[in-house]
Amino acid sequence: MARATIKGTRQSVMNKRRKGFLAVFFPWLKRFGIAFGVFASVLWLGAWLVMSGTLERGQNWMQQQVLMASADMGFVVENILVEGREYTDPQTLLAVLNIEKGDPLFSFDPKAAQELITQISWIDHVRIERRWPDTLYIGITERVPMALWQHDNQVKLLDQKGGVILTENLERFKGLKIVMGADAPEFSVALMENLSGEPALAKRVLAARRLGERRWDLVLDNGLVVKLPEQDMALALSRLAREEQESGILQRDILSIDMREEGRMIVSTRPGAVQEYKASLIPESKKGNNI
Repeated sequence: MARATIKGTRQSVMNKRRKGFLAVFFPWLKRFGIAFGVFASVLWLGAWLVMSGTLERGQNWMQQQVLMASADMGFVVENILVEGREYTDPQTLLAVLNIEKGDPLFSFDPKAAQELITQISWIDHVRIERRWPDTLYIGITERVPMALWQHDNQVKLLDQKGGVILTENLERFKGLKIVMGADAPEFSVALMENLSGEPALAKRVLAARRLGERRWDLVLDNGLVVKLPEQDMALALSRLAREEQESGILQRDILSIDMREEGRMIVSTRPGAVQEYKASLIPESKKGNNI
């Protein structure tokens, strides 16, 4: 009898413990289920908003409302100020900007416009600003045309760094010097810098031909060819400019001046030029008279 009583007591305790556990577990499970249901609903709603495009349309609508409000406050494009433009086509520039007077100033993205404008061939650098309340400022630094590169029956316009700017519509640049040779663009910058040190001589240079990927031949306005050395080009040009100033060597009836050997200047004349020159030195009184 005592054993039955003890067994019943144990069973009663276990039942109470089980009921106590369930009393705690079921409310917790209920709260977790509600929270999970809310989370799943929010997740589903968010996915639906994104996939259906409703969220994007809502964002676009809000942006439009903000832009319209800013325009009503006077923040609209009234002035487009461009500085530094000389060669860049204005219509191309406006097309890239894609904005007109009267558009909301906040609708313009300076960073995106800058990336597009730098793709125009003439542009070296550009700075774009929104100047409140109604002005767009575009500050342009253009590439400087330096020479015309003639190679493989094509002519291209080079900038001050030896890069190609244009390959067509080059008529306005026909006064620039012409450089020839496959590697001419790479070495033309140094050539032009050295020529700029002798401006009087530089004015007479029409073209420069790169030979053997080592040196230059200069072609002057009278057809005279100056063969420059591989090294010390600046020194050779200085010697030639000094010789021209002292003796007018470039005005003489000669074909070429070879300066490839250090310290030497070899002059080639056209056939018969020397005899003609000597004959011109005979005094009039000693010339034969035809009677």
